[in-house]
Amino acid sequence: MSIENLSGLIAATFTPMDDRGALNLDMIPMIVDQLISEGVSGLYVCGGTGEGVSLTSDERKQTAEAYLRAANSRIPVVVHVGQDSLLSARDLAQHAADIEADGISAITPTYFKPTSTSTLLDSLSIITEGAPDLPFIYYHFPVKSGVEIDLPAFIELAHGKLPSLFAIKFTDPKLHDLQSGLATSDIKIFYGIDEMLLGGLAAGASGAIGSTYNFAAPLYMKLIKAWQQGDLTEAKRLQELSVKMVRAFAPFGGIEGQKAMMGMVGLSCGQTRLPLNRLTQQQTDDLEDNLCKIGFFDWARS
Repeated sequence: MSIENLSGLIAATFTPMDDRGALNLDMIPMIVDQLISEGVSGLYVCGGTGEGVSLTSDERKQTAEAYLRAANSRIPVVVHVGQDSLLSARDLAQHAADIEADGISAITPTYFKPTSTSTLLDSLSIITEGAPDLPFIYYHFPVKSGVEIDLPAFIELAHGKLPSLFAIKFTDPKLHDLQSGLATSDIKIFYGIDEMLLGGLAAGASGAIGSTYNFAAPLYMKLIKAWQQGDLTEAKRLQELSVKMVRAFAPFGGIEGQKAMMGMVGLSCGQTRLPLNRLTQQQTDDLEDNLCKIGFFDWARS
């Protein structure tokens, strides 16, 4: 399936696990069916939300395969393959190509960090050697990676060094950087901060890749519609609800809280793996109470 015209909401999916922390891939078809029914236009598998860096390479392959089977060519599936070992990432990229994923993505290595744009592109080129014909989405997330880039320079150099570069997953509040990248290229940029989606759209993002779209896609679909119709007042109101939602779960941990929320909406994904925390039942109850107080269950999914 071509992702040339990919836009809208792309869900950064969770990796379902059981109470012992083992993969629970049987949940994936239900998750995918629900996301498709709510209008999500693509899936982003084994990224940060999917705890990709906490999975073994074999587990990542199994998870990618399960999401591809469940999607069954109904919507595109992009597999995140990034990790500190470029050769292992290249192997994951080759696997993604072998199972006919629609694209691949990778964050930069995060322990030994590239020290220049040229080195970053050389590193990403090793990864894409595993799947040279698949569109590649660079995952720009400086808070996690510690790597800042000059976006226009990165895009310009990529023309020669990274020919499969298709888009950038831009998880950074610096919207002026996003705009500078778009001003010098026709490359797609997908915004990655859900609680700032409206700002990303205003800056020119083609769409968004994020975690809260797993359980609040209807809210964001209405936000996008209001933006497209020029109803800024309504779009701002809906974005503020998103901010309230994030503020409600953030004290419980980003992935930890959201994974618990998946269970609250009937799509149990289990607990997170160490070194992420495991929420106690009391913490889960407190989170649900926070969500009830802001009306989450009334407006987020309808």
